Amino acid sequence: MSLIGLDIGTTGCKAMVFAADGRVLGEARREYAIQTPQPSWAEQEAEQVWSLAWQCLRAVIAGVPSKPPVALALSCQGEAVIPVDGEGRALRPAILGMDTRTTAENEWLAETFGAEALFQRTGMPIHTINTLPKLLWLQRHEPATWRAADQFLLYEDFFLRRLGGEAVISTCLASRTQMMNLATGDWDDEILTRCGIERARLARPAPVAGGVVGRLRPDLARDLGLAGELLLVSGGHDQACAALGSGVIRPGLAMVSTGTAEVVEVAMASPALAPALREGGISVYRHVVPGLYVAMTLNHSGGLLLRWFRDTVGQWEMQEAAASGADAYDLLLRNAPAGPTGLLLLPHFAGSGTPTLDVHSKGAILGLTFATTKAELAKAALEGLTFELRVNLDLLRAAGVDIAELHAVGGGARSDLWLKLKADICNVPLRVPAVTDAACLGAALLAGVGAGVYANVVEAVEQAVHWRDRVTPDKAGVAAYGARYPLYCELHPLLANLLHRL
Repeated sequence: MSLIGLDIGTTGCKAMVFAADGRVLGEARREYAIQTPQPSWAEQEAEQVWSLAWQCLRAVIAGVPSKPPVALALSCQGEAVIPVDGEGRALRPAILGMDTRTTAENEWLAETFGAEALFQRTGMPIHTINTLPKLLWLQRHEPATWRAADQFLLYEDFFLRRLGGEAVISTCLASRTQMMNLATGDWDDEILTRCGIERARLARPAPVAGGVVGRLRPDLARDLGLAGELLLVSGGHDQACAALGSGVIRPGLAMVSTGTAEVVEVAMASPALAPALREGGISVYRHVVPGLYVAMTLNHSGGLLLRWFRDTVGQWEMQEAAASGADAYDLLLRNAPAGPTGLLLLPHFAGSGTPTLDVHSKGAILGLTFATTKAELAKAALEGLTFELRVNLDLLRAAGVDIAELHAVGGGARSDLWLKLKADICNVPLRVPAVTDAACLGAALLAGVGAGVYANVVEAVEQAVHWRDRVTPDKAGVAAYGARYPLYCELHPLLANLLHRL
């Protein structure tokens, strides 16, 4: 017996099979492209994503013939709008969350509902990432597609309709669309009516997180070589699934996911909807853990900044790593100073994310001298990213959101130095799970709850989430970086005008 977590990300998908105790039994991954047919557009061929994800499922299930899966749940990127026909096939490419074409539609939403009122109702700040303005854009600019569509889906409900026959969406993912009432957990009929969106053309919200929402169609089960039935279980947004897969199941616990971007998910007993969070672009939505909510911060740079540094100035380290088997990042940082560097790095290489939301900001490095080394520059990049993380955590704390502990997942969780910087700069203890592919694990745990393998998500985490490390703040490090942090907070206000002019 096993469980499947299927993760549909922005640039790739992966299917992972887990035992009930959290052991990884098999995995398969595929990559796919993002299309930019016009400036500010970001689209994706949903049918190709379906095909590649199906390849992952076939490959991973074939690899564990002695432990056939009993249930599957999905972890999905948010806000990818997919109009489908009566057979559930995409009528056009999906419009992704990173697409920014909806400025006019957001202005209309602000005028019609009011930005604060819409945030209080849905937990989503007005932003181009949201599903609602994308649907309004389709209404206005592609009326033929709008009329022809049977439904408008996101990836979770798109897949569940194809796998089991009915489009069902978790309240977690639906509450990121700006169309769900955060308090009731159902579509907000007033928002739908005023925006000209029929409820029947949206997926049915799943009644229970981790609840069974269907069964795999018999013809698809035969194609996968499954003799028994495969339950389809409500999953959720990839970051919320990763929070569950890293043990974030109580208020005060938070996850920091450091991959291409860096995301924080903080669990809350009730939604924090302070105006400062809306102004900072921090979304508040339903967790995949029943009864909890999460607030999400976003730094677009994250690990992408380290990759840029490695590829741009770390050619020798990359060659040495290829020859010796060492890690190029470790080679870049091996002679880094023990304490704070003498540099301040603003990590806005792709503009800034939350809470400044300055798309015109740029990266900057201050404090360079002839004594500056490559290792010091590399560490300054880690420091800048972590100072940016603290800015977001401080805003959450000021809004009354308790953060007692961070659970670190993603590629950044493999760096001991970066983990130590996070603990010292943010003055918070970190725990590192054994499985850092936490989104797939979180989806698999929901599948297990739906199949009755676990009584609830608490039991699932107790059985399947194991820990590799714990990192605590160092008193001297907290003091040293605490003295540098106010200087970092001056960087963006000081440089913003100049960077805009550049």
